[in-house]
Amino acid sequence: MPANGNRPLKLQFGLINHEGRYLTAESFGFKVNASAPSLKKKQIWTLEQDSQDSQVVCLRSHLGRYLASDKDGKVTCEADGQNSACRFLIVAQSDGRWALQSEQHLRFFGGSRDYLSCFAQVITDAELWAVHLALHPQANLLSVARKRYAHLSAEDGEIAVDMNIPWGVAALLTLVYLDGKYCLKTCDSRFLGSDGKLLAQSGRATAYTLELKCGKLAFKDCEGKYLSPTGPTGTLRSGRCSKPGKDELFDLEESHPQVVLMAANGRYVSIRQGVSVAANQEEETDTETFQMEIDKETRKCMLRTSRGNYWDLVAHGGIQITATEASANAMFSVEWLGHRVALKANNGKYICTKKNGQLLAVSDSVGEDEQLTLKLINRPMLILRGENGFVCRHKNSNLLDGSRSVYDIFTLQFSNGAYHIKGVDGRFWYVNSGGLVCSDGEAPEDFALELPEHGRLAIRDKNGKYLRGDQGGTLKGDGLGLSPSALWEY
Repeated sequence: MPANGNRPLKLQFGLINHEGRYLTAESFGFKVNASAPSLKKKQIWTLEQDSQDSQVVCLRSHLGRYLASDKDGKVTCEADGQNSACRFLIVAQSDGRWALQSEQHLRFFGGSRDYLSCFAQVITDAELWAVHLALHPQANLLSVARKRYAHLSAEDGEIAVDMNIPWGVAALLTLVYLDGKYCLKTCDSRFLGSDGKLLAQSGRATAYTLELKCGKLAFKDCEGKYLSPTGPTGTLRSGRCSKPGKDELFDLEESHPQVVLMAANGRYVSIRQGVSVAANQEEETDTETFQMEIDKETRKCMLRTSRGNYWDLVAHGGIQITATEASANAMFSVEWLGHRVALKANNGKYICTKKNGQLLAVSDSVGEDEQLTLKLINRPMLILRGENGFVCRHKNSNLLDGSRSVYDIFTLQFSNGAYHIKGVDGRFWYVNSGGLVCSDGEAPEDFALELPEHGRLAIRDKNGKYLRGDQGGTLKGDGLGLSPSALWEY
């Protein structure tokens, strides 16, 4: 288990047939077809591998049902548990596409539109599926062999694989999907070339085919060679191997939010001075950066340091970095107060900043000394995905659409506890008088971010309303509460 304590992300993807259409599990009658032109909820499949035999997989639909085939090649998707009819073998092709072979009947799955079957004895174009990852495209990349994380090394102009914990914005990589292949984009918007150099533009040298081996990912370049870490710093580049071994395998891990906190005294909260947490620094460095790990059940938050320890409530309300694992005293409730936050410890008291900068959980209510300014530092490029798709500018207007299969990359700018959101064209988001979110503002407008649950954020406009996607997908600033339509993967 790597030092970050993360599990690899469950692999979810869309499968695209030879006609460019996605395999779809319909909500009614458990029918499957390949008719959809884009990747949305019904086109997302989760890969579940057999624990004994990693080449055997089951494919689970968005309804939690499994793809299955019978001896006559009839394909269904209504089994609510795995059985022998649900087991398929992945036969990977040199171009990265997959053929899916029924383990029981040894026939291949393919077809088009409503005419899907698993009866072909040989693989033709109709039995080949391209794989489109459906994960949120921003993640951390872990080398299986080195047990180290990839990060941008700006001074060396490379991606190095030598980080114990994926810390700071440099460890955030964006997987960009282009014509069936993937590019790796760094936080400064450069693309990884197969020779290890970082390029301003994507092209043939920055495009990789994604392959799956034992539940891990491998990246194959246009010459058929695989990315691997090389040399003492683990420079990421194509090696000599034309078959992926352990050195060529990677896990994608969820990138937790990392934040800096400024107290009411105008100083940053820090661990530079030792084990006690205190607001006494004027600079933002790794010792002033904390990773928020939000519990899925309680929605309380653990605050991890760059040394790998956690904030811990100790005697007399003191806060130290002595916790090494999850415990009640390492959990804090976050109260979102517009452009400020307050933290409540397990003793039911709020954390306040004393005159000397020391943090103590001793307050019964929130005043000025209990308020902190929280700044999210590892999402300068913001990609938002809601319950119906990604956020993208409307093709023919200044509005935003929250139900697209493609995404825009927005820029997030911090401004004294608030955020400004900027589009590709340099113009800003704002909410117009009709409550619609527009993307062509000349001047920035303040928005507040909240991180209310694991992997999701909420955005409030200057009137305190939540931004949400309506039934048609249009982004509106009229949400009164944290409904599912107001929560965004980021």
